[in-house]
Amino acid sequence: MQFALLAAFTTLATLAAATPTSSGSSDACCQSVGAANSDPIATILGGLGVVVQDINAIVGVNCSPITVIGVGSGNACSGTTVSCSSNELGGLVQIGCVPIST
Repeated sequence: MQFALLAAFTTLATLAAATPTSSGSSDACCQSVGAANSDPIATILGGLGVVVQDINAIVGVNCSPITVIGVGSGNACSGTTVSCSSNELGGLVQIGCVPIST
């Protein structure tokens, strides 16, 4: 269990370093979405040192940006497509998310 958690944090940290940062509201494809105080979201946020003021805020973790929805082969998001108001750690954590359907 500890090794799996360490491996997840290492992977997430690598993705955070490699993902460009953007500001403002953005659409993203997130592998995990849930309330900031729910497990495992709270565990991941704690491990990354991210503090969310609103514990009921919807948070997306391990997100990648979506620039164009519905073009070509369509939405290739294998996670949850969301629109978020805050982008932390280069997209690794998105805060203030609302699920969107495409």
